[in-house]
Amino acid sequence: MAFTLPEGLAPEMYPLAWLVGRWHGEGVVGYPGIEETAFTQDVVIDHDGGPYLSYTSTIRLVEAPDDASALADADGTPAQEPVPDAGDDGAVWATEQGYWRVPPDRPEGLGSELHPVELLLADPSGHVAVYVGATGNGRIDLVSDLIARTATGAEVTAGKRLYGLVQGELMWAHDLAAFGHELQSYASARLSRVAE
Repeated sequence: MAFTLPEGLAPEMYPLAWLVGRWHGEGVVGYPGIEETAFTQDVVIDHDGGPYLSYTSTIRLVEAPDDASALADADGTPAQEPVPDAGDDGAVWATEQGYWRVPPDRPEGLGSELHPVELLLADPSGHVAVYVGATGNGRIDLVSDLIARTATGAEVTAGKRLYGLVQGELMWAHDLAAFGHELQSYASARLSRVAE
């Protein structure tokens, strides 16, 4: 199927146009101290014509881990307990909101086929993060530039994210350094575009 640019999308956002839409799929989360668990995810990436894309993500556990104290938000922060969502079968594990941006300045050494990209995220567990990286050919590579937390947010020191469009599906992986652990795999998923 041919790709069509979303109507009214700011030209600055053309390198990320393939992200725009509603996505749903399944993945797995696991980290030292967090039992490996399957989840479902809903992602909405939209625009209002401005030079950015809005982003929301909700992850729901398919089956809660045996130890409820092992629950954590997307950045690895322990949650108090799962929060049931009346509209879905699974407990909400994590939510994120943020914005994707394509900055106008090209970093030195960035290949001509790539575009710089920024991702700004916030989650209700008391964290905000800025990721920077590059996009091109249906792939986005990001590393954390800044992770800030409130006094009650768990110490998360670094993150790395990879997004890719593979045969029309959105694949992503998130590595995390938290709780004194080195950067390692935390979560990944495969999402399909939801017809509107």
